[in-house]
Amino acid sequence: MEKLSHKARTRQRILDEASVVMRENGTESIGVAALMKRVGLTHGGFYAHFASREDLVQAVIAEMFADSARRFADITSIEDPAERLNQLIDSYLSEQHCSMPGEGCPLPALVSEMAHLPVEARTLFSQRREAMRQRLALTLRELNHPHADDAATTMLAEMVGAVAMARACPDDEEARTMLASSRRSVKQRAGLEMA
Repeated sequence: MEKLSHKARTRQRILDEASVVMRENGTESIGVAALMKRVGLTHGGFYAHFASREDLVQAVIAEMFADSARRFADITSIEDPAERLNQLIDSYLSEQHCSMPGEGCPLPALVSEMAHLPVEARTLFSQRREAMRQRLALTLRELNHPHADDAATTMLAEMVGAVAMARACPDDEEARTMLASSRRSVKQRAGLEMA
């Protein structure tokens, strides 16, 4: 494995910290000075790595989707499509994923903010969201689902919405119930046999 240069490692530290901040508090919460302080660097050092705050936001969006793909890699590499989809739904709609917004999928954390960001950031977000939807559709086609593309669209929308809404619940039991209901609903729509 190639060793990263000091500059590349520093850039990665900034991206990692900004990813957590953006997932937990949104894109508006990323101030350059405060972010650099969190990383232990000076405000001026930011511009050695990013052209602007907008450039940082785009880089963080790309990093968050890459990180999410790494987190789900064990599941997405499962050969049996039914088992892969079952585990993906269970993991995505789990209490653990819901309780870790700083480390989870960027879709529930950022979807409500996208309309307010520059077109470049929205385009990147949409491309990465569409790649996720297409992977779901591919798995559904492997399962011979008659409406794989439509089902993938509605399943992804429900899963993202369920996580976002469960995170907003002040009552843990209500959040658990919401996640469990969505797991059943999404699996049924996917045509997976319910235990």
